[in-house]
Amino acid sequence: MTETDWVPHRYEARPYRQRIPRGPRADRLLREVTVSLPPYLADLDYPMERPLAAMTAASAGDLRHLDLVHGRTMAALNHLQLRTESVDSSKIENVEASLADYGRALLGVGANASAVSMASATTALARMIGDAEATRRIRPEAVLAAHRELFRRNPDEAHRAGRFRTVQNWVGGSDYSPIGALHVPPPPETVPGYLDDLFAFANRDDLPILPQAAIVHAQFESIHPFVDGNGRIGRALIHAVLRRRRAARHLTVPIASALISDRDRYFAALSDYRRGRARTIVAMLATSTSIATAESWRTAEHIVAIRAGWQKAAGGPLPGTPVYRLLDLLAEEPIVNVELVAERVGVESAAAASAIDVLVAARVMRPAPRSRRAPVWLAPALLAEIEDLSSRIQAASRRMA
Repeated sequence: MTETDWVPHRYEARPYRQRIPRGPRADRLLREVTVSLPPYLADLDYPMERPLAAMTAASAGDLRHLDLVHGRTMAALNHLQLRTESVDSSKIENVEASLADYGRALLGVGANASAVSMASATTALARMIGDAEATRRIRPEAVLAAHRELFRRNPDEAHRAGRFRTVQNWVGGSDYSPIGALHVPPPPETVPGYLDDLFAFANRDDLPILPQAAIVHAQFESIHPFVDGNGRIGRALIHAVLRRRRAARHLTVPIASALISDRDRYFAALSDYRRGRARTIVAMLATSTSIATAESWRTAEHIVAIRAGWQKAAGGPLPGTPVYRLLDLLAEEPIVNVELVAERVGVESAAAASAIDVLVAARVMRPAPRSRRAPVWLAPALLAEIEDLSSRIQAASRRMA
Protein backbone atom coordinates (compact mmCIF):
# COMPACT_ATOMS: atom_id res chain seq x y z
CA MET A 1 0.00 0.00 0.00
CA THR A 2 1.44 3.39 -0.96
CA GLU A 3 1.99 5.99 1.73
CA THR A 4 -0.32 8.48 0.01
CA ASP A 5 -3.49 7.86 -1.99
CA TRP A 6 -4.53 11.46 -2.54
CA VAL A 7 -2.92 14.77 -3.46
CA PRO A 8 -1.34 16.33 -0.35
CA HIS A 9 -1.79 19.98 0.53
CA ARG A 10 0.89 22.47 -0.44
CA TYR A 11 2.17 25.05 2.00
CA GLU A 12 3.15 28.65 1.30
CA ALA A 13 4.29 31.57 3.40
CA ARG A 14 1.96 34.55 3.12
CA PRO A 15 2.05 38.04 4.66
CA TYR A 16 -0.05 38.41 7.79
CA ARG A 17 -0.94 41.28 10.08
CA GLN A 18 -3.58 41.53 12.78
CA ARG A 19 -6.47 43.74 11.76
CA ILE A 20 -6.83 44.94 15.36
CA PRO A 21 -3.65 44.59 17.46
CA ARG A 22 -4.36 42.48 20.54
CA GLY A 23 -2.99 39.66 22.63
CA PRO A 24 0.65 38.97 23.57
CA ARG A 25 3.44 40.86 21.81
CA ALA A 26 4.39 37.84 19.66
CA ASP A 27 0.83 37.72 18.24
CA ARG A 28 0.82 41.45 17.55
CA LEU A 29 4.18 41.35 15.76
CA LEU A 30 3.45 38.32 13.57
CA ARG A 31 4.06 39.31 9.94
CA GLU A 32 4.06 35.98 8.10
CA VAL A 33 2.01 32.80 8.23
CA THR A 34 2.31 29.47 6.43
CA VAL A 35 -1.05 28.62 4.86
CA SER A 36 -2.29 25.23 3.72
CA LEU A 37 -3.38 25.02 0.08
CA PRO A 38 -5.60 22.02 -0.71
CA PRO A 39 -5.55 20.42 -4.17
CA TYR A 40 -8.25 21.31 -6.66
CA LEU A 41 -10.27 18.12 -6.99
CA ALA A 42 -13.20 18.66 -9.38
CA ASP A 43 -11.70 16.30 -11.97
CA LEU A 44 -9.86 13.91 -9.66
CA ASP A 45 -10.80 10.29 -9.20
CA TYR A 46 -10.23 8.25 -6.06
CA PRO A 47 -8.97 4.77 -6.90
CA MET A 48 -9.29 2.41 -3.93
CA GLU A 49 -7.60 -0.85 -3.13
CA ARG A 50 -10.00 -3.78 -3.00
CA PRO A 51 -10.49 -4.04 0.81
CA LEU A 52 -11.41 -0.37 1.16
CA ALA A 53 -13.66 -0.50 -1.92
CA ALA A 54 -15.47 -3.54 -0.46
CA MET A 55 -15.87 -1.83 2.92
CA THR A 56 -17.38 1.34 1.48
CA ALA A 57 -19.69 -0.56 -0.86
CA ALA A 58 -20.95 -2.76 1.98
CA SER A 59 -21.54 0.25 4.21
CA ALA A 60 -23.53 2.04 1.52
CA GLY A 61 -25.51 -1.16 0.89
CA ASP A 62 -26.38 -1.50 4.58
CA LEU A 63 -27.60 2.09 4.63
CA ARG A 64 -29.78 1.59 1.55
CA HIS A 65 -31.32 -1.55 3.09
CA LEU A 66 -32.26 0.26 6.31
CA ASP A 67 -33.72 3.12 4.30
CA LEU A 68 -35.67 0.75 2.09
CA VAL A 69 -37.22 -1.15 5.00
CA HIS A 70 -37.93 1.72 7.41
CA GLY A 71 -37.48 4.96 5.49
CA ARG A 72 -40.97 5.36 4.05
CA THR A 73 -42.96 3.90 6.94
CA MET A 74 -41.21 5.17 10.04
CA ALA A 75 -40.92 8.94 10.16
CA ALA A 76 -40.25 8.67 13.89
CA LEU A 77 -36.94 6.92 13.20
CA ASN A 78 -35.67 9.76 11.03
CA HIS A 79 -36.72 12.36 13.59
CA LEU A 80 -34.77 10.58 16.32
CA GLN A 81 -31.78 10.06 14.04
CA LEU A 82 -31.78 13.72 12.99
CA ARG A 83 -31.83 14.88 16.59
CA THR A 84 -29.13 12.41 17.64
CA GLU A 85 -26.91 13.53 14.75
CA SER A 86 -27.40 17.23 15.54
CA VAL A 87 -26.80 16.80 19.27
CA ASP A 88 -23.59 14.80 18.80
CA SER A 89 -22.31 16.98 15.96
CA SER A 90 -22.70 19.93 18.33
CA LYS A 91 -20.93 18.04 21.12
CA ILE A 92 -17.90 17.58 18.86
CA GLU A 93 -17.67 21.39 18.99
CA ASN A 94 -18.12 21.33 22.80
CA VAL A 95 -21.69 22.65 22.58
CA GLU A 96 -23.78 20.70 25.08
CA ALA A 97 -27.18 21.01 26.73
CA SER A 98 -29.71 18.70 28.34
CA LEU A 99 -32.27 17.11 26.05
CA ALA A 100 -35.02 18.95 27.93
CA ASP A 101 -33.37 22.32 27.23
CA TYR A 102 -32.73 21.26 23.65
CA GLY A 103 -36.42 20.43 23.27
CA ARG A 104 -37.46 23.80 24.65
CA ALA A 105 -35.17 25.47 22.12
CA LEU A 106 -36.74 23.44 19.29
CA LEU A 107 -40.14 24.70 20.43
CA GLY A 108 -38.90 28.29 20.56
CA VAL A 109 -39.45 28.43 24.31
CA GLY A 110 -36.83 29.97 26.62
CA ALA A 111 -33.61 27.95 26.66
CA ASN A 112 -29.91 28.49 27.26
CA ALA A 113 -27.48 29.48 24.50
CA SER A 114 -26.08 25.97 24.04
CA ALA A 115 -29.56 24.48 23.64
CA VAL A 116 -30.47 27.18 21.11
CA SER A 117 -27.27 26.39 19.20
CA MET A 118 -28.11 22.67 19.14
CA ALA A 119 -31.65 23.38 17.95
CA SER A 120 -30.30 25.67 15.24
CA ALA A 121 -27.91 22.91 14.15
CA THR A 122 -30.89 20.57 13.76
CA THR A 123 -32.72 23.04 11.55
CA ALA A 124 -29.56 23.73 9.54
CA LEU A 125 -28.96 20.01 8.96
CA ALA A 126 -32.56 19.41 7.90
CA ARG A 127 -32.43 22.43 5.59
CA MET A 128 -29.29 21.25 3.81
CA ILE A 129 -30.56 17.68 3.39
CA GLY A 130 -33.90 18.96 2.13
CA ASP A 131 -32.26 21.15 -0.47
CA ALA A 132 -30.08 18.28 -1.73
CA GLU A 133 -33.18 16.09 -2.01
CA ALA A 134 -35.24 18.73 -3.83
CA THR A 135 -32.59 19.98 -6.25
CA ARG A 136 -30.38 16.89 -6.57
CA ARG A 137 -27.46 19.30 -6.19
CA ILE A 138 -25.07 20.44 -3.49
CA ARG A 139 -25.47 24.19 -3.79
CA PRO A 140 -23.59 27.10 -2.22
CA GLU A 141 -26.94 28.76 -1.60
CA ALA A 142 -27.98 25.82 0.58
CA VAL A 143 -24.72 25.88 2.53
CA LEU A 144 -25.11 29.61 3.18
CA ALA A 145 -28.75 29.17 4.19
CA ALA A 146 -27.79 26.40 6.62
CA HIS A 147 -25.03 28.54 8.11
CA ARG A 148 -27.45 31.45 8.44
CA GLU A 149 -29.86 29.18 10.30
CA LEU A 150 -27.05 27.91 12.53
CA PHE A 151 -26.07 31.39 13.76
CA ARG A 152 -29.00 33.74 13.24
CA ARG A 153 -30.01 33.40 16.90
CA ASN A 154 -26.45 33.86 18.20
CA PRO A 155 -25.97 37.52 19.14
CA ASP A 156 -22.18 37.26 18.82
CA GLU A 157 -22.19 35.65 15.36
CA ALA A 158 -25.45 36.79 13.73
CA HIS A 159 -23.65 39.49 11.71
CA ARG A 160 -21.54 36.78 10.02
CA ALA A 161 -24.35 34.24 9.61
CA GLY A 162 -24.69 33.01 6.04
CA ARG A 163 -21.45 34.64 4.85
CA PHE A 164 -18.23 33.04 3.69
CA ARG A 165 -15.18 34.43 5.43
CA THR A 166 -13.20 37.40 4.14
CA VAL A 167 -10.42 37.13 6.74
CA GLN A 168 -7.68 34.64 7.51
CA ASN A 169 -8.70 32.07 10.11
CA TRP A 170 -6.95 29.16 11.79
CA VAL A 171 -7.58 26.07 13.91
CA GLY A 172 -5.98 25.66 17.34
CA GLY A 173 -3.09 27.62 18.79
CA SER A 174 -3.45 31.20 19.96
CA ASP A 175 -6.76 33.05 20.17
CA TYR A 176 -5.14 36.15 18.69
CA SER A 177 -3.09 34.98 15.71
CA PRO A 178 -2.12 31.80 13.82
CA ILE A 179 0.91 31.27 16.08
CA GLY A 180 1.01 27.57 16.99
CA ALA A 181 -2.08 26.76 14.90
CA LEU A 182 -2.84 23.13 14.02
CA HIS A 183 -4.16 24.14 10.62
CA VAL A 184 -4.10 27.45 8.74
CA PRO A 185 -6.65 27.28 5.88
CA PRO A 186 -6.10 28.94 2.51
CA PRO A 187 -6.24 32.76 2.30
CA PRO A 188 -9.72 34.32 2.11
CA GLU A 189 -9.33 35.48 -1.50
CA THR A 190 -8.94 31.85 -2.60
CA VAL A 191 -12.10 30.59 -0.87
CA PRO A 192 -14.59 31.27 -3.72
CA GLY A 193 -12.48 29.32 -6.22
CA TYR A 194 -11.93 26.43 -3.84
CA LEU A 195 -15.66 26.22 -3.12
CA ASP A 196 -16.62 26.27 -6.81
CA ASP A 197 -14.22 23.36 -7.27
CA LEU A 198 -15.60 21.53 -4.22
CA PHE A 199 -19.22 21.84 -5.35
CA ALA A 200 -18.27 20.53 -8.80
CA PHE A 201 -16.72 17.46 -7.14
CA ALA A 202 -19.70 17.02 -4.80
CA ASN A 203 -22.13 17.01 -7.72
CA ARG A 204 -20.43 14.27 -9.69
CA ASP A 205 -22.25 10.96 -10.13
CA ASP A 206 -19.30 8.82 -11.26
CA LEU A 207 -17.65 8.39 -7.85
CA PRO A 208 -18.24 5.83 -5.09
CA ILE A 209 -20.71 7.48 -2.74
CA LEU A 210 -19.09 7.15 0.69
CA PRO A 211 -15.58 8.12 -0.49
CA GLN A 212 -17.11 11.11 -2.25
CA ALA A 213 -18.93 12.18 0.95
CA ALA A 214 -15.78 11.70 3.04
CA ILE A 215 -13.59 13.72 0.67
CA VAL A 216 -16.20 16.48 0.36
CA HIS A 217 -16.25 16.73 4.16
CA ALA A 218 -12.47 16.70 4.56
CA GLN A 219 -11.96 19.23 1.77
CA PHE A 220 -14.60 21.53 3.27
CA GLU A 221 -12.89 21.36 6.66
CA SER A 222 -9.55 22.11 4.98
CA ILE A 223 -10.97 25.18 3.21
CA HIS A 224 -12.70 26.27 6.44
CA PRO A 225 -14.84 28.78 4.56
CA PHE A 226 -16.61 30.25 7.60
CA VAL A 227 -15.25 32.06 10.62
CA ASP A 228 -17.22 29.64 12.82
CA GLY A 229 -19.50 26.64 12.27
CA ASN A 230 -17.30 24.79 9.78
CA GLY A 231 -17.47 21.48 11.65
CA ARG A 232 -21.24 21.30 11.93
CA ILE A 233 -21.85 22.50 8.38
CA GLY A 234 -19.13 20.18 7.08
CA ARG A 235 -20.70 17.15 8.78
CA ALA A 236 -24.11 18.19 7.43
CA LEU A 237 -22.53 18.08 3.97
CA ILE A 238 -21.90 14.35 4.44
CA HIS A 239 -25.64 13.77 4.76
CA ALA A 240 -26.41 16.13 1.88
CA VAL A 241 -24.15 14.07 -0.40
CA LEU A 242 -25.73 10.81 0.79
CA ARG A 243 -29.21 12.20 0.12
CA ARG A 244 -28.28 13.65 -3.29
CA ARG A 245 -26.79 10.31 -4.37
CA ARG A 246 -29.84 8.45 -2.99
CA ALA A 247 -27.80 6.32 -0.60
CA ALA A 248 -30.45 7.33 1.94
CA ARG A 249 -33.73 8.65 0.56
CA HIS A 250 -35.48 9.21 3.90
CA LEU A 251 -33.20 8.59 6.89
CA THR A 252 -30.30 10.45 8.49
CA VAL A 253 -28.16 7.93 10.34
CA PRO A 254 -26.24 9.59 13.22
CA ILE A 255 -22.69 9.39 11.89
CA ALA A 256 -21.52 12.13 14.27
CA SER A 257 -22.32 9.82 17.20
CA ALA A 258 -19.54 7.53 15.96
CA LEU A 259 -17.12 10.38 15.27
CA ILE A 260 -17.52 11.83 18.77
CA SER A 261 -16.45 8.53 20.32
CA ASP A 262 -12.83 9.53 19.66
CA ARG A 263 -12.52 13.16 18.64
CA ASP A 264 -8.72 13.01 18.54
CA ARG A 265 -8.86 10.13 16.07
CA TYR A 266 -11.41 12.00 13.94
CA PHE A 267 -9.28 15.16 13.86
CA ALA A 268 -6.21 13.05 13.10
CA ALA A 269 -8.05 11.58 10.09
CA LEU A 270 -8.63 15.11 8.78
CA SER A 271 -4.93 15.84 9.27
CA ASP A 272 -4.11 12.66 7.36
CA TYR A 273 -6.24 13.92 4.49
CA ARG A 274 -4.12 17.07 4.31
CA ARG A 275 -1.00 14.93 4.16
CA GLY A 276 -2.37 13.00 1.18
CA ARG A 277 -3.87 10.01 2.99
CA ALA A 278 -7.58 10.13 2.24
CA ARG A 279 -8.08 6.47 3.12
CA THR A 280 -8.16 7.28 6.85
CA ILE A 281 -11.23 9.52 6.70
CA VAL A 282 -12.86 7.33 4.01
CA ALA A 283 -12.50 4.20 6.16
CA MET A 284 -13.65 6.07 9.27
CA LEU A 285 -16.79 7.32 7.52
CA ALA A 286 -17.57 3.84 6.17
CA THR A 287 -17.17 2.26 9.60
CA SER A 288 -19.17 5.03 11.28
CA THR A 289 -21.99 4.65 8.78
CA SER A 290 -22.12 0.87 9.24
CA ILE A 291 -22.25 1.17 13.03
CA ALA A 292 -24.87 3.94 12.98
CA THR A 293 -26.95 1.92 10.54
CA ALA A 294 -26.79 -1.26 12.63
CA GLU A 295 -27.80 0.55 15.81
CA SER A 296 -30.60 2.37 13.97
CA TRP A 297 -32.14 -1.02 13.19
CA ARG A 298 -32.32 -1.64 16.95
CA THR A 299 -33.81 1.80 17.55
CA ALA A 300 -36.50 1.12 14.94
CA GLU A 301 -37.52 -1.99 16.91
CA HIS A 302 -37.44 -0.03 20.17
CA ILE A 303 -39.72 2.70 18.79
CA VAL A 304 -42.32 0.12 17.82
CA ALA A 305 -42.16 -1.43 21.30
CA ILE A 306 -42.33 1.94 23.05
CA ARG A 307 -45.37 3.00 21.01
CA ALA A 308 -47.11 -0.29 21.85
CA GLY A 309 -46.33 0.19 25.54
CA TRP A 310 -47.79 3.68 25.45
CA GLN A 311 -50.95 2.39 23.81
CA LYS A 312 -51.43 -0.10 26.61
CA ALA A 313 -50.59 2.38 29.38
CA ALA A 314 -53.09 4.89 28.00
CA GLY A 315 -55.92 2.34 28.09
CA GLY A 316 -56.00 1.52 24.38
CA PRO A 317 -57.26 4.78 22.82
CA LEU A 318 -59.02 4.27 19.48
CA PRO A 319 -57.43 5.36 16.19
CA GLY A 320 -58.41 8.88 15.24
CA THR A 321 -58.95 10.10 18.80
CA PRO A 322 -56.82 13.00 20.05
CA VAL A 323 -55.00 10.77 22.56
CA TYR A 324 -54.16 8.19 19.88
CA ARG A 325 -52.90 10.88 17.50
CA LEU A 326 -50.88 12.42 20.31
CA LEU A 327 -49.18 9.07 20.90
CA ASP A 328 -48.22 9.00 17.22
CA LEU A 329 -46.90 12.56 17.49
CA LEU A 330 -44.80 11.72 20.55
CA ALA A 331 -43.06 8.97 18.60
CA GLU A 332 -41.70 11.74 16.35
CA GLU A 333 -41.64 14.73 18.71
CA PRO A 334 -40.90 13.57 22.28
CA ILE A 335 -40.89 17.15 23.59
CA VAL A 336 -44.12 19.12 23.07
CA ASN A 337 -46.20 22.01 24.29
CA VAL A 338 -49.93 22.66 23.91
CA GLU A 339 -49.43 24.79 20.80
CA LEU A 340 -47.50 22.07 18.95
CA VAL A 341 -49.99 19.35 19.96
CA ALA A 342 -52.96 21.46 18.86
CA GLU A 343 -51.33 22.18 15.49
CA ARG A 344 -50.09 18.67 14.71
CA VAL A 345 -53.01 16.71 16.16
CA GLY A 346 -55.53 19.08 14.60
CA VAL A 347 -57.56 20.05 17.69
CA GLU A 348 -58.29 23.13 19.75
CA SER A 349 -55.94 24.04 22.59
CA ALA A 350 -58.37 22.78 25.25
CA ALA A 351 -58.57 19.35 23.61
CA ALA A 352 -54.78 19.27 23.24
CA ALA A 353 -54.35 20.05 26.93
CA SER A 354 -56.87 17.35 27.83
CA ALA A 355 -55.01 14.74 25.75
CA ILE A 356 -51.75 15.73 27.42
CA ASP A 357 -53.38 15.32 30.85
CA VAL A 358 -54.47 11.78 29.93
CA LEU A 359 -50.93 10.79 28.96
CA VAL A 360 -49.39 12.46 32.01
CA ALA A 361 -51.76 10.44 34.21
CA ALA A 362 -50.73 7.30 32.26
CA ARG A 363 -47.07 8.19 32.88
CA VAL A 364 -46.36 8.34 29.17
CA MET A 365 -45.43 12.01 29.54
CA ARG A 366 -44.20 14.24 32.32
CA PRO A 367 -43.74 18.00 32.70
CA ALA A 368 -40.30 19.28 31.81
CA PRO A 369 -38.34 20.80 34.67
CA ARG A 370 -38.28 24.58 34.97
CA SER A 371 -41.17 25.07 32.54
CA ARG A 372 -43.96 26.57 34.66
CA ARG A 373 -44.12 29.85 32.74
CA ALA A 374 -44.13 28.13 29.35
CA PRO A 375 -45.22 24.53 30.03
CA VAL A 376 -43.45 21.79 28.10
CA TRP A 377 -43.93 18.03 28.38
CA LEU A 378 -41.49 15.20 27.74
CA ALA A 379 -41.86 11.58 26.63
CA PRO A 380 -39.04 10.08 28.75
CA ALA A 381 -38.93 6.72 26.97
CA LEU A 382 -38.19 8.31 23.59
CA LEU A 383 -35.66 10.73 25.03
CA ALA A 384 -33.92 7.81 26.70
CA GLU A 385 -33.79 6.09 23.30
CA ILE A 386 -32.07 9.12 21.75
CA GLU A 387 -29.40 8.98 24.45
CA ASP A 388 -29.13 5.20 24.22
CA LEU A 389 -28.75 5.27 20.42
CA SER A 390 -25.85 7.71 20.78
CA SER A 391 -24.26 5.67 23.57
CA ARG A 392 -24.53 2.39 21.65
CA ILE A 393 -22.97 3.90 18.54
CA GLN A 394 -20.12 5.40 20.55
CA ALA A 395 -19.47 2.14 22.39
CA ALA A 396 -19.43 0.13 19.15
CA SER A 397 -17.11 2.68 17.56
CA ARG A 398 -14.63 2.40 20.42
CA ARG A 399 -14.64 -1.37 20.07
CA MET A 400 -13.91 -1.07 16.35
CA ALA A 401 -11.10 1.49 16.77
